[in-house]
Amino acid sequence: MPSGSAILDSDFRYIDKKGNLMRSRTELSIAEMLSFLDMEYQYDYTVTLRNGKKVHVDFKTEKGFIEIIDNENDITKYKELKQENLEMKLIAIGHPKLAAQLKELDDIVLYKTKDVQTGSIFIEDPSFAFDYAHILPLVEKCSILHGHTSSVMVELVGEMKNNLLVDFGEAKKIIKDVILILDHKFFINKKYLAKEDDLHYNIAFDGPKGRFNLQVPKNTTYLLEGEATVENLSTEIIKLLVPKMPKNIEAVGVYIYEGYNKGAHIISQISRS
Repeated sequence: MPSGSAILDSDFRYIDKKGNLMRSRTELSIAEMLSFLDMEYQYDYTVTLRNGKKVHVDFKTEKGFIEIIDNENDITKYKELKQENLEMKLIAIGHPKLAAQLKELDDIVLYKTKDVQTGSIFIEDPSFAFDYAHILPLVEKCSILHGHTSSVMVELVGEMKNNLLVDFGEAKKIIKDVILILDHKFFINKKYLAKEDDLHYNIAFDGPKGRFNLQVPKNTTYLLEGEATVENLSTEIIKLLVPKMPKNIEAVGVYIYEGYNKGAHIISQISRS
């Protein structure tokens, strides 16, 4: 049976393209906007006031500072910064719920959004299993042709609508279709491709067990960018899933179990640029 769980937006973690862990969805939106405009920025920039006090401004850009007003502490900080007459411009972005406390201040941009809830669901099903063969020439024990049966669990994260992230039936069909693409395939790093014809790949490499030279059918072979590890297979599944996901899905995670009590988990944020 598929199972699911939900987390509040306040529990979700937002990471920009620089790897900065941000405190809110608004901060991530500002970071993405600055990146889109090719504007360099520093996040959580430290400013030293005349009295020696250090305060952190959310963003420093070449044009000025940007502060996100989320609470009364941010209002106090903004007032302190305004009194400093900083050399660079200072703009604040705040929610209308704080408008009464902000109306006497300059350079305030108010925004209004619906309360957004971010959800996370986990989906696993017996049909999410696939059989495959692979070779890992860089690992002695796995440097010969061998196979596995692996099971998959998928995690989807995104903005919920009417308390629903995505219909389980719809998600299950998408995942199952992707698993079928990989089922009963031979996985190998494409760097070991020596030559090919219309129907076959010729795979050749020197491994710990000696020289391998294999001719394999194209229709049962899957060439990878990198070694055929479960970590890389997780990434490959994500690549196949993302284009099929509804637009409200913001991140996809894939767990692959290689036998019992071992496997890999990769989660990736979706970029829709």
